[in-house]
Amino acid sequence: MMSRNGQTQQQTQVDTGTPSDETGRFVSAILGSTEAEWKEVFDQAGKSYQPPTMVMFSGATQSGCGFARSAMGPFYCPVDQKVYLDTSFFQDLERRFRGCDVGSKTCQFSQAYVIAHEIGHHVQNLLGILPKVQQAKEGVEQADANALQVRVELQADCLAGVWANRAQAKWQFIEPGDVEAALQTASAIGDDRLQRQSQGYVVPDAFTHGTSAQRARWFTTGLKSGQLASCDTFRAEQL
Repeated sequence: MMSRNGQTQQQTQVDTGTPSDETGRFVSAILGSTEAEWKEVFDQAGKSYQPPTMVMFSGATQSGCGFARSAMGPFYCPVDQKVYLDTSFFQDLERRFRGCDVGSKTCQFSQAYVIAHEIGHHVQNLLGILPKVQQAKEGVEQADANALQVRVELQADCLAGVWANRAQAKWQFIEPGDVEAALQTASAIGDDRLQRQSQGYVVPDAFTHGTSAQRARWFTTGLKSGQLASCDTFRAEQL
């Protein structure tokens, strides 16, 4: 979700061995599912998928992309190819951002969407998209750099939808209300809504993740198609 200078940070390897706490087991299960689906996609394209490391931390930690704090939210770091996740973000998702109904089972799918979005950044990195965007952002105005970053983030939303489509085809794990909860989450953490909550007005040129409607639309695009090709936000005339 978070990305600095086009780089997403991460730091989580749900350690070797089986996580003992419920959140750790849940994150590990989602991570394993994303690995299985993306490995299949890459294999079909004649490429090799190397899964990222998931780093679960509390409060703050050091990543290959710099110092990570819980206030930053989950992020992927292309430098060390790790996803960093402070699990307190899940509580923020429910209570502060009101991204899903507190304590509901549908919140789990919302949390899975957040994880899958970060894995989407890893997929972008493996495909060479993140390095190209980083290069393109050098020497351009901040508003233009932000616009490129919006396309990066919306593509990661779409890739999260691709994972959900493919995993659903195998496991039939999506229950009534789950998709709506994920869309509610996407809307809750859209730039327009977060800006309105924090400062009372919206500055589109400062967007780095896309509006609520855009995030929901691209996640839905990936969810419906299940195809990597449907997620080319860089050629889309309208986001």
